[in-house]
Amino acid sequence: MDDCIIVGGGPAGLTAAIYLARYHLSVRLFDCGTSRAALIPCTHNHAGYPDGIAGTDLLNRMQGQARKYGVVREEKQVVLLSHEEDGFEVRTDKGTFGARTVLLATGVFNRHPPGMGDDLHNAALAKGLLRYCPVCDGYEVTDKRVGIIGTGDHGTAEAVFLRSYTKDLTLISPTHDHELDDDCVSELDEAGIVRVDGPCGQYEIRGGRLAVETAQGWQEFDSVYPALGSDIRSDLAVMAGAKCSESGCVVVDDHQRTSVPGLFAAGDVVKGLDQISHAMGMAGVASTTIRNELAEARPLRR
Repeated sequence: MDDCIIVGGGPAGLTAAIYLARYHLSVRLFDCGTSRAALIPCTHNHAGYPDGIAGTDLLNRMQGQARKYGVVREEKQVVLLSHEEDGFEVRTDKGTFGARTVLLATGVFNRHPPGMGDDLHNAALAKGLLRYCPVCDGYEVTDKRVGIIGTGDHGTAEAVFLRSYTKDLTLISPTHDHELDDDCVSELDEAGIVRVDGPCGQYEIRGGRLAVETAQGWQEFDSVYPALGSDIRSDLAVMAGAKCSESGCVVVDDHQRTSVPGLFAAGDVVKGLDQISHAMGMAGVASTTIRNELAEARPLRR
């Protein structure tokens, strides 16, 4: 039985693995390879990399650091998590394992633009024509022509946020007509943000721009932000009986404990900024709490 099994191999999971291994704990990390960090062409917000770093490079560096301290990283999909009398049973697609504690760092999945195939999606993302996080990379679209695919409160909030970077903004409905109440219309008008109806479902990369088909014909943008929400990967927490918010985020206390003793959560699966630095900070808190609670149960070094 491992001291801790970590589910998720993104920045939160890998940070926790490094901390726990350096606490001389037995750690196993399951990674199905779907961290959002791997999709980042180049992040400029991560302190210590003034010229930016690709998400894959950052993950590779963190994986190497974890291996140095003996972390066992396994490419497995966790399909079942149950809380047992002496710990947890973690069932994967390649076997079942036991752990005294479990840390969930399963993250979220950004909803893609409707009708956009994977090949075009990945190509546009790599070129910076498609972006998901204005907090991360709004600076890169300063004074550019930007489209936002979305509507309602969420689409309005993202468009207004981006207004501090550029005035050339178009909010595109993902379906036919926009669903905007009077408050949204007022905010968008005050910010000078153009609205066009959809549906959008056809896209092309044209030179250095991403073209989107709208009710008013094809429009080209330097970058497009999908503001379509995310799917929170909290299914395992629910299986184990942990409390989640109405939006699906795992509820934790100040030490990243869930409502199930011995079960912790960190990173984007917990409500936060969806930022690498924030995820890593939560992982540091969680791993230190795990170490201290295990030490109270029995000495960790003999």
